[in-house]
Amino acid sequence: MAVIKPTTAKEKLILALDVDDFDEAQQLVKELKDYVGYFKVGIQLYTSCGYDVVDMIQNEGSRVFFDGKFHDIPNTVARASANLVKRGINFFDVHIKGGSKMLSTTVKLANETAKKYGMDNPTILGVTLLSSFGQRTLTQELAVGLNIEEYVTQLAKMAKDACLSGVVAGASEVSQIRKVCGEDFIIVCPAVRPTWSVVDDQVRVVTPTDTIQAGVDYIVVGRPVVNADDKIGAISLIIDEIEEAMVCPVDK
Repeated sequence: MAVIKPTTAKEKLILALDVDDFDEAQQLVKELKDYVGYFKVGIQLYTSCGYDVVDMIQNEGSRVFFDGKFHDIPNTVARASANLVKRGINFFDVHIKGGSKMLSTTVKLANETAKKYGMDNPTILGVTLLSSFGQRTLTQELAVGLNIEEYVTQLAKMAKDACLSGVVAGASEVSQIRKVCGEDFIIVCPAVRPTWSVVDDQVRVVTPTDTIQAGVDYIVVGRPVVNADDKIGAISLIIDEIEEAMVCPVDK
């Protein structure tokens, strides 16, 4: 079935399987499948294991968020997305910067494919700005004259107009995205780091509390759990933090 708004801490949590090895990924899934709503398969794992890892996750009774960040000409992205749908992947993302035609063409073909195979329409997210990018990169390297919040909000509106289900964005951009795209628009926040973890190569980093209080629907956590000696202990701490934040007023 299609992705809907999550209501529990477990449902809100997406664990990034940012590893290279199938056996390691399988061990993570077996150990942690009762603690997360989705497992994220990105290009690092997919280029190593292909669809085998997707099948493994589904066979374990868990759900896949395919983080391929497709960005190409409209026909290529649309057909790649349709291929995901055929394999039972109904939660994935594309780069908004591919343009409105790429987005709308992808939504149309993905939905047509889902209908053909008797499935619900997939939930397609638009990637706004990578979490490794800061204002300097946006301004000096990409030559964008907007600040990050303005730029991300503009991209989110493009995604909404193209009938995408939501976006991947930072917690600090949520308020403006909600104003432009509404409460039903799904927002997934990457680069979430609990206070006890290291930042690694991310720039726009937030805690689970920050994201939930900002109104994010799903949070993506990877290395703080994957690299932990006690993985269940680490993910349990994150779930506790999410649950505590869910009972606090949302910071609009």
